[in-house]
Amino acid sequence: MRQLQRLTAAKVRTLSEPGQYSDGNGLTLRVETAGSRHWVQRVTLHGKRRNIGLGSFPSVSLANAREMAAANLLAIKQGKDPLEDKRQASEELKRSKMATFSEVTRQVIDLNRPSWSNAKHAAQWESTLATYAFPVLGQKAVNEITPSDILSVLRPIWTTKAETASRVRQRMETVLDWTVAQGWRSDNPAGRAITRVLPKQTRRVTHHPALPYSEVPDALTRIRESSADQSTRLAFEFLVLTAARSREARLARWTEVDWEQKVWKVPAERMKARREHKAPLSLQAMEVLADARQLSSETSELIFPSFNKARPLSDMTFTTLLRRLEIPAVPHGFRSSFRDWCSEEMGETYEIAAEMALAHNVGNATRRAYARTELLGPRRVLMEAWASYVVGNEPA
Repeated sequence: MRQLQRLTAAKVRTLSEPGQYSDGNGLTLRVETAGSRHWVQRVTLHGKRRNIGLGSFPSVSLANAREMAAANLLAIKQGKDPLEDKRQASEELKRSKMATFSEVTRQVIDLNRPSWSNAKHAAQWESTLATYAFPVLGQKAVNEITPSDILSVLRPIWTTKAETASRVRQRMETVLDWTVAQGWRSDNPAGRAITRVLPKQTRRVTHHPALPYSEVPDALTRIRESSADQSTRLAFEFLVLTAARSREARLARWTEVDWEQKVWKVPAERMKARREHKAPLSLQAMEVLADARQLSSETSELIFPSFNKARPLSDMTFTTLLRRLEIPAVPHGFRSSFRDWCSEEMGETYEIAAEMALAHNVGNATRRAYARTELLGPRRVLMEAWASYVVGNEPA
């Protein structure tokens, strides 16, 4: 149905039969079968007939629709394109409401923070992106970021700081993956494909500085005889005797020690693999705990508290100690020393036990699913032998 004469406000309110009702200047009110009503203007743009949506009734009244229709005809007469102007206005509205890359980054960090093993990881995330990505992307709406923007971040550091550049790319990819999941983007310009237009990286693998295992006994003696706080010295010796990571040892609590079974149970939230780790304790490790018990405060849950007894040792405590004593290693490097000793002194029989002592995954997922034993027996033999070696006695 088509109504040829001009509409009135009263007539528009009462129209219910499906059809198109003309008002002039190409303006029509379309009444749909479901009862909805909306305004459409038929115009000629660049020699082609086009429809321009003007909104629905009653949100847009007859008077409003006539004003917009007249404005569109004037714009066309002046050589403008009202459809393009409408599209740009819509994009501007989207941009004004879209979060920026820096805002989304902080949301992603907060989202992942509970699953990260320590606060340092979150700090590294924010630091690398703030340093390298934010100057280019920080204030940009996430739906406006292009592959060219990603290249602008990566090109200056791709070959000169290869490891950092790879981490920056991966972290940008994670942030933009989140925006895809939110429906804000349909693609991820920071995906692995972007590396195809970047030069090949010539990166060298660098390992944690570590001592040859033959030098560990002397290093441990120097630490014992140093002027460092006794809690620090005991904590470092415990770290070496158990082949633990720094954070696992520094934050150890008395409730984690099974004195009867001589086992240290490190909770999942402090382990890199996020699963509980049971470490058999050698006689020497038990002696360290006994010495620490004499120093401990009744109110402190920590085995190795800091000097003020209220807080744990900082993550730089061991590193600073090694630097001051000019021992060319980092705390994590003593795990490497332990692993080399296992291979050369204990042989293939203890290879799996050595990996489990370091809380490494052994075998593929299928093998791990069926291998439920923790090999505490062989690992206890291994740790007793290692403790005897590093304190200068003959292997047990």
